[in-house]
Amino acid sequence: MRNTSDPIKENSNVMNTQGGEKKVMKKILSVALSTAMAFSMFASVAFGDTAVSPQQQFDALKAKGIFEGFPNGTAGLDQEMTRGQFAKVITKLLGLKEVTGQLSYKDKNYTAKNWAVPYIEAVTAAGIMQGKDTTKKIFDFNGKVTIAEMATILTRALDLEVPAETNNNAPEWAKKDVQAAINAGLVDANANFTANASRQLLVGAAYAVDQAQSLKVSSYEVSEAGKVVTFKISDGESVKVTLDKALEANKETEVKFTYKEKQFTEKVTYKTTAAQAVASATATNLKEITVKFDGTVDQISAESKNNYVVSGVSFKSATLSDDKTTVTLLVDQSSSALTNQRVTSLQVNNVKNSDATKTITQKVEFTPLDVAVPEVKEVKALGTKAFKVVFSEPVKPESVISSSFRVDNNVIAASVKYVYPNTAIVTTDLSAGEHTLRVSGVQDYSGLSIVPVETKFTAAVDTEAPKVVSVKSNDLKEVTVEFDETVKSVASAYANTTGNTAQSIEINDNKVTLKFNNPLNVSENTVYLTAVSDYSNNSASVDAKVTPTLDTVRPTVVGTEFKMENGNYFAEIQFSKSLQNDPNRSDRATNPENYVLKDADGKVVTVTGLNSKGNPVIAPTYNSTDKKVRVNLGSSLKDDATYTLTVSGIADTAYIGNVLLPYTATLNANTAQNGKVTRVWSSFTDNTRYVYVQFNKTLATSGEGNALEAAKYTVSSVLNGAATPSYQIAKENNDINLISTNTVRIATTGSGIPTGFDWSKAVVTASYIKDSEGKYFNNGSYNVGDKVTDSKVAVTGDVYATSHNEIKVKFDAALSSVNLGDFQVNGVKSQPTSYTLADNNKTLLLKFADNAVPVNAANVTLEIINTQTQDAFGNKITATGATPIVVKDGIAPTVSLNDITKDAAGTAITIIVDGSESLAADLVNYNQNYINGLFTVDAGTGVKITNVQALVGANTITITATADTNVSGKVVNVKFDGAKNKAAEAITDGRGNALGEFTFGKQLASN
Repeated sequence: MRNTSDPIKENSNVMNTQGGEKKVMKKILSVALSTAMAFSMFASVAFGDTAVSPQQQFDALKAKGIFEGFPNGTAGLDQEMTRGQFAKVITKLLGLKEVTGQLSYKDKNYTAKNWAVPYIEAVTAAGIMQGKDTTKKIFDFNGKVTIAEMATILTRALDLEVPAETNNNAPEWAKKDVQAAINAGLVDANANFTANASRQLLVGAAYAVDQAQSLKVSSYEVSEAGKVVTFKISDGESVKVTLDKALEANKETEVKFTYKEKQFTEKVTYKTTAAQAVASATATNLKEITVKFDGTVDQISAESKNNYVVSGVSFKSATLSDDKTTVTLLVDQSSSALTNQRVTSLQVNNVKNSDATKTITQKVEFTPLDVAVPEVKEVKALGTKAFKVVFSEPVKPESVISSSFRVDNNVIAASVKYVYPNTAIVTTDLSAGEHTLRVSGVQDYSGLSIVPVETKFTAAVDTEAPKVVSVKSNDLKEVTVEFDETVKSVASAYANTTGNTAQSIEINDNKVTLKFNNPLNVSENTVYLTAVSDYSNNSASVDAKVTPTLDTVRPTVVGTEFKMENGNYFAEIQFSKSLQNDPNRSDRATNPENYVLKDADGKVVTVTGLNSKGNPVIAPTYNSTDKKVRVNLGSSLKDDATYTLTVSGIADTAYIGNVLLPYTATLNANTAQNGKVTRVWSSFTDNTRYVYVQFNKTLATSGEGNALEAAKYTVSSVLNGAATPSYQIAKENNDINLISTNTVRIATTGSGIPTGFDWSKAVVTASYIKDSEGKYFNNGSYNVGDKVTDSKVAVTGDVYATSHNEIKVKFDAALSSVNLGDFQVNGVKSQPTSYTLADNNKTLLLKFADNAVPVNAANVTLEIINTQTQDAFGNKITATGATPIVVKDGIAPTVSLNDITKDAAGTAITIIVDGSESLAADLVNYNQNYINGLFTVDAGTGVKITNVQALVGANTITITATADTNVSGKVVNVKFDGAKNKAAEAITDGRGNALGEFTFGKQLASN
């Protein structure tokens, strides 16, 4: 029962002192911390609801020599404690060294024989306690200690913040210190601060301190997949620690936590037999891969062949070992074999471990190594009419022929059935008894032949038909039935009713796989097989029950690659499973609507190759073997921009399709480009020629691909009409400076460059240089380069009028400063009023007002009359001189609606649009059906439109369509897919400019 007279509240911290003494103690950290711990536990241990009584506390402390009790053997818990007693307890608790041979006080009987002197001197030396009267040097070792005095010394010992405002009934001299102790939760605000503390109070505090100092972890338990550790403390309590990062399985790790203000550092190990990762992948033959996990895995996900990907290889099956740690992948018979002694990557996806605490997705590399010849693993007689030979590895079917087998040293007349991957069933008559089989000529997939060997086996008469051992189904349209012996044939099979017959029956040794057109029930099914016979011609019809285990795992994206090929950007997306590719389904992998490209600001990208919704115009392609989708994103992405490609709405091939959760990949256009030198120029400054080499990517400046190494840059030219050797441009690495992230400046200090070297014909080569992502710049070798030009910025390629308000000018370098006055455009109504930069600042877009550029831009030219415009290195643009640049017509044609009409029956629709200029359809590269498919005609709900035809004339396009009902009074719309046409250039003007998107509509008259 709680002592109601106790002035100390739960979770309070208390110490003792004589009121009024000055704060001259040393702030010893260990003392302060121990003191704090003592009082933080004071109430709960000494006076709280605890099973440990004050007497038990006293007995425990007495056993440690901290308390001794009175001569009569009692604890004296009801007596008040003295200053001397408290000095001894503090000394013992804190492990202070008892001090002898020194008498700091002048109390009566304060002599070397006094039991309390060594302890009083110890706490005095530590600065914990001092005399009651420091002037007269009186300690008063028999004096009592009040609660106010304890609170005061505690505040000072712990250096608590003393408040200006107080609200307690302590004596005036102690109010502020007591308030600090109250605010810190050390004492109860309603305590009687003038009361003396009892020995029971001292025992409780001392016990709490002792417990805090002797606390230790007695055991621990790891839960929630290593995320939570629960420590069992020696005082019987438990501490639950939630970690920021889950523990690595089976690895010793330090965990830190605080309990009762004590810091613990414990070494813990999350012990589990469940797998956390793929330990290794190996291949000792070219048709099987052994995947070893570091623990046990879930059988269903581990045996899903869709969860394993090797480029160019498809798998027939994935089989988990009995100990559930190893999966054997069998390459499909029709698939390419692995390549011997070549590093191969295996992607493992969505394999769950055995306790479902982790899903393993990991890429591992291995090198197939087939150096062992195939061997006979087993020979088994199938009655007296056939025998089965199992080889140690997959073997080539063409090498498994009747001449490969001799029985009892005799050539046999036999038919041989090859069962992929490693089994031969040889049908021939045998006598009952022992036989010797000799096998030769059988080859594995690396071309190694079996060493002729003899194996004994025994044939016996078989009179029993095959019996069912097990049935399983992981899909509603496929069932595998396992028998107790090799099956020769099955006449037919059906599920539940005779109307659902198996469309295919595949026999593989003792396993029969049935495939159905119609799905099975999700609940229990009965499968019937008729005339199941073995090789002794024993036959029986059997039935078995099976409840399908459905595939409920969603496909995921396990990798993306962004690349450029032939000027187009491609995203290649690797999936974890086989994907739906039915052309009639919207959740197919090749549906362009399932892919959306956005820029860094989250806006849909609508450049050439993408429609107004950011979908690719050209349908993506899907490789079912690699489970990889290839998306063509066109040629117009900015090479310095970052994009996001969101993939969604794609289902796998399970009967009840699992749909991909939306996945967004970040694509950096710069990384997709092939690394190359974009420009080389030279200048002559302070009697030194400098060569500038600019790349299209950020350069590596350390490691083996360091771009700042002199030996990697050479130059060659023509001297006296003959090609020169290659000379190292700079002598030392210090002669090369990185002047931007993708440009180096090289001082020509190389001693080998001859006098008279023609720099106007020079070519610079850079070798073995990497970009910042560790990829070598190369064009088929590790060398890239370009011709040296002068330090001028020149117009490159054609100049185009892209609209009536814009002319596009491309330069061979990125511009950093543009002066509009440098550019004069002839043949327009007015000069450009503004500009923008594009294509990494290499393209200047001159902007005009009021449709200043004419429809026919044939007479428009551009002159560069001043040269203030420059690049980031101060190189000026080159003036055009006497010959202006002809501006080419890049303005897309437009159309306007002429009319939409119908026939008398209201079902034949005719739409005529007029072109702004002459149009033509490319019927060489595209057929008429493709042209027709660019147009969509719609007459509203309830009307089906068919037979859309488009005839492209010189200045008109005539579209006809047929409605399945009278469209009189209805609104008829026509829409042209301009984005698709822009990518294909199927309908263009005379200069190859593609017709853009348009939509027209009209309400037709009622009959």
